[in-house]
Amino acid sequence: MTLRGFFPPKTATGNSSLIPSPPWRYSGDLLTVEYRTDPDRVRELLPEPLEPAGEDPGAVALIWADWQSCSTGGDELLDPVRAQYKEAFAVVRCSYRGRTYSRCVYIWVDKDFAVARGLHQGYPKKLGSIHQTRPHPFGPAPRIGAGARFGATLAAADRRLAQAVVTLREPSQTNGFVNGHPMAHHRWLPSVERGRGLAVDELIESGAASFEAGQAWRGEAELELFDAPTEELARLEIREPIAAYYRQVGVVWDGGRLLESGTSGAE
Repeated sequence: MTLRGFFPPKTATGNSSLIPSPPWRYSGDLLTVEYRTDPDRVRELLPEPLEPAGEDPGAVALIWADWQSCSTGGDELLDPVRAQYKEAFAVVRCSYRGRTYSRCVYIWVDKDFAVARGLHQGYPKKLGSIHQTRPHPFGPAPRIGAGARFGATLAAADRRLAQAVVTLREPSQTNGFVNGHPMAHHRWLPSVERGRGLAVDELIESGAASFEAGQAWRGEAELELFDAPTEELARLEIREPIAAYYRQVGVVWDGGRLLESGTSGAE
């Protein structure tokens, strides 16, 4: 019997697989808050051979995203429980062999299939509770434009970790700069044998196979971070606000590229 499925559980049909094979397609609303923290707090999250970015090494982007996602056929969009999820994630920048990369250092999602995709892509995903204001052309919800205000919250294990209020001011050419590079992520899996270290230790490059987006808007944010017993987001303390952004995007992800393996020194 051949067992099928891109990800466990594998079965004779493959229909129970938690996630389908790539490419994966995404439509989403992104709220991005950029600020500067202590560069040493960023450095401590970068395993070898990664180094801090040469310019603005303390820059951080905290991003909320309200996603609809699907595989090539798009069937999930008509079964929304399989398509819709939310996430919040912290991104910093780093350098590898002279090239600047973005790197997700913390991320929380609210669906199991999003956790599984993160394991494959090298995102350190955990379950959380994520909410953000949705735009709408009618009623009390904000319209996308100058003066619009969006709220966003993040919690995990019953503790609030972050909250923000973003006010849009003007159109922008970009959606910020911290999350504007290919991602440099590690794929780690401990060996099943005690004392054997990592069975998988890969540094990979990842990015969008295709990307489209609406008009980006820039403004400012009121951002707060909170301590929690089992989370360390608040260590990336806010020293200086940079800007906040809103943008609707469409992305296709279709795999990454191995940079090197077995050199991170992670435990």
